[in-house]
Formats: sequence, C-alpha cells, structure tokens
Amino acid sequence: MTISRLPSLSIRSAELPDMDKCLTLDAAYSTDFVWQMDTCHNDGQVDVTFRAVRLPRSMQVKYPRNSRQLIKNWHACEGFLVAEQTPGQLVGYIALTTQEDQGIVSITDLVVESDHRQRGVGTALVRAAADWGKQHGLFRLMTELQTKNYPAICFYQKRGFVFCGFNDHYYANQDIALFFVQGLR
Repeated sequence: MTISRLPSLSIRSAELPDMDKCLTLDAAYSTDFVWQMDTCHNDGQVDVTFRAVRLPRSMQVKYPRNSRQLIKNWHACEGFLVAEQTPGQLVGYIALTTQEDQGIVSITDLVVESDHRQRGVGTALVRAAADWGKQHGLFRLMTELQTKNYPAICFYQKRGFVFCGFNDHYYANQDIALFFVQGLR
C-alpha cells in the first residue's frame, strides 16, 4: 500500500528491518499547555471537566513508552505503517490494533521524526490508518494521548477527532490517557 499526498513520501506496511529504524526516531515533544482534569463530587454525582492550562514555561516530554514496551506493542499490532521520505529514510510510523467486535481501529503509536513535523507526514499516516481501517471493515478510528501532549491533541482535533473519554493512571508513569475518535466513511 502506498498512500501519500506529499511528493517523495510513501506510506507502506512496515517490514522487520524497519523496526530498528523506528526506534531511532525522536518521539519527544515540547508543550506550553496541558489538559488539566478537574473533578467535583456532589450529591452522588461526579462531574469531570478538562481544560487547557498554559504552563509557566515550555516542557520537554519523552514518549510515554520505552523501547521494550514499543517492541511488545508492535508484536501485538494488526497494522504497522511507516512513512518513508526516500528509500530507507523513515520519518514516521503508525501502529494499529483492532477491536473488530466494536468496529474500532486504534492508533497505539504515531511518531513523526522531530525535523519532519508539521509537513504533512502525520496527516498522511492518519489518512493511511483510516484507509487501512476501512479496508478491514471497521468504522471508527480511535487514539489515546497523554493530557500533556497538547500538540497531538490539537493535531487530532484539527483532523476531526472528538474527545470521547479518559482513563486515569493509564500510562506506566500514572498519566491520564485521553481518548479521541473519528468516524470512518
């Protein structure tokens, strides 16, 4: 499968030699905002709200999964696509799992090399994931993000994903996961 709207970028299924290259991509990011969760308990009712809060200074954030966890996740993936700038030069990847009984394809990892961000690589990978999901008869595309991954939250919202839930203490570092979903047409 080759899907791309960018010249010289191809999206294809990953091959075994690609895995080592994927581990070398810089997945860290910088953010000036976080989604802060507030809870209020009143008369047997729990209200949960999220709001974007500006940080006092930019924060550098490491990717929430280490290499060992990534490799384990990749083995469990039903779909793993890479973005290749030129033959052999990987600039991003997307890992996909399915919940067929619920019609969901989940993006478990989306990484774009830091020098290639905001150039359409992430968008091309998400479009390829949507096409992959449609080809497999699925009708929703879902992703999970850390509350501090404000750049990715904005990225997904710009592409039509909507907030659909959260899981407190989801990641190994006890961060909250936010879930966003988009229907596949």
